[in-house]
Amino acid sequence: MSAAQTTDRTFFGQPIGVAYLAFTEAWERFSYYGMTALVVLYMVQQLLLPGHIEHVAGMSGFRHALESVFGPLSTQALASQIFGFYTGFVYFTPIIGGFIADRWLGARRTVLIGAGVMSAGHFLMAFEQSFLLAILLLIIGTGCLKGNISAQVGRLHPPEDEAGRTRSYAVFSMGINVGAVCGPLGCGLVAQLYGWDYGFGLAGVMMLLAALTYLAGDRYLPPEAPRRRDRSPAEPLTPAQRRTVAMLILLMVVSIFQSVCYYQISNVGLVWVSEHAALGTPLGDIPVSWFNSIDSLASIVFVPPLVALWRWQGMRGREPGDVTKIGIGATLAAASALLLALGAMVAGPGHVTVLLPLVAFTGMGIAFLYYWPTLLALVSQSAPPRLNATLMGTVFLSLFVSNLIIGWFGGYYEPLGPTMFWLVDAAIGGTGALIILVFGRAIHRALQPAAD
Repeated sequence: MSAAQTTDRTFFGQPIGVAYLAFTEAWERFSYYGMTALVVLYMVQQLLLPGHIEHVAGMSGFRHALESVFGPLSTQALASQIFGFYTGFVYFTPIIGGFIADRWLGARRTVLIGAGVMSAGHFLMAFEQSFLLAILLLIIGTGCLKGNISAQVGRLHPPEDEAGRTRSYAVFSMGINVGAVCGPLGCGLVAQLYGWDYGFGLAGVMMLLAALTYLAGDRYLPPEAPRRRDRSPAEPLTPAQRRTVAMLILLMVVSIFQSVCYYQISNVGLVWVSEHAALGTPLGDIPVSWFNSIDSLASIVFVPPLVALWRWQGMRGREPGDVTKIGIGATLAAASALLLALGAMVAGPGHVTVLLPLVAFTGMGIAFLYYWPTLLALVSQSAPPRLNATLMGTVFLSLFVSNLIIGWFGGYYEPLGPTMFWLVDAAIGGTGALIILVFGRAIHRALQPAAD
């Protein structure tokens, strides 16, 4: 008997419940990435300009609070700070959402509450007055939904079915990437044709579709996990386990450098493309928001060749270790940022060939494949059993910190100028690569006993 309702139906050879969870996540990611592809441009080009910013409820006090910490903020800097806080906290609140599901409501009710709250947030984005409330609702809703959806994938398999569970997560990840690609394309096109309000509205509709998909698959989903209860004190970690935990936390800290470098393309990267890239075609201008799909598309397209490359290297005993792959990812992110600096250096505004940001954003997507899934796999493999879930959650806190830094650093885009800004962004990614180059072997040796 499976954990969910018994059925002969499968999805890519996996339990049919995976399909409902994958498509729920696909529509949710459609709405998330569709919204993030629009929100910085929306703030810079309309919402935060005179005649509009005065209408946003609470913005005066919120801006005053930010400027009391960061100093006076231009329109672009304020937009960057808001974006950083939003994208940072959506990676923080899933810890709270998981706690709520474990202790009180259960995963299903928490997911449905999250979907409803997120839908309301997306629809409220269509109104200037409710912008900050919409951001708050999106943060809360994501916290309720994201982690609890992911946890249910694993519970579709019995504990001993490790291979099946891994394949299900691969299918589930495909749904994430499909949504991440389609969201900016769909919402960006609608916003360009009909206006910002309709773009945000489409994100809300897709979030409602996510909730309906989840409800439709209810009988195929796993039963609720038992609520956590107080437990007797666990045995202390051994010295080797403490060393492993320390090394994993060090790698999470190092990953912040490449995450800041990589995720900046979704913030200042879109502003730079709108100002510097030649987007005109015989069929009309390319929507700037579409560039937010490029790195996600690369994360789909380049998986098979990258896996084939690693397999080819492995047959010859040359496949990089996990720590080395994380360093390669940092190097690729830095090189991609250097391309943007080069474009800003050699061509004036509106004259950079569209191929340059296309290559740079693709390079960022490949960099992500090298460092982020590898980090997740390394933590899952090496963490002590009783801290495995805790450390997996801690990995996402690195993205919380990264996005806060992205918002702060993005405020320096105008003072530094495009060329220097992207050079500094490349240096940040290069710092992560340099740390791995210097300490990578020591970290690998410290983790090897746990991996064995």
